[in-house]
Amino acid sequence: MPAFVLVEIIIKDPDAYEGYKKLTPTSIAAYDGKFVVRGGPTVTLEGQWEPERMVLLEFPDVEKAEAWWYSDAYAEAKAIRQKAAETKMIILQGVE
Repeated sequence: MPAFVLVEIIIKDPDAYEGYKKLTPTSIAAYDGKFVVRGGPTVTLEGQWEPERMVLLEFPDVEKAEAWWYSDAYAEAKAIRQKAAETKMIILQGVE
């Protein structure tokens, strides 16, 4: 069953964040993941939610998503992001 990683990001250091954007795709692909959404405009339909940047990743299952998050392949990029941005990130289990 597919799993999705939903990320809301507030970038604090755009220059450092560029380094994160360069490192991340390879780490995601190593766990059979892919970008579904990578930034771009959003449209708020209800409530007061006005995110600065949204990212949506798709993995084959929750286990692959978690393996990516805890992997050495993502560690360097994660450290950059955690210094350059404020982030909220969750895994959502998809439906078949």
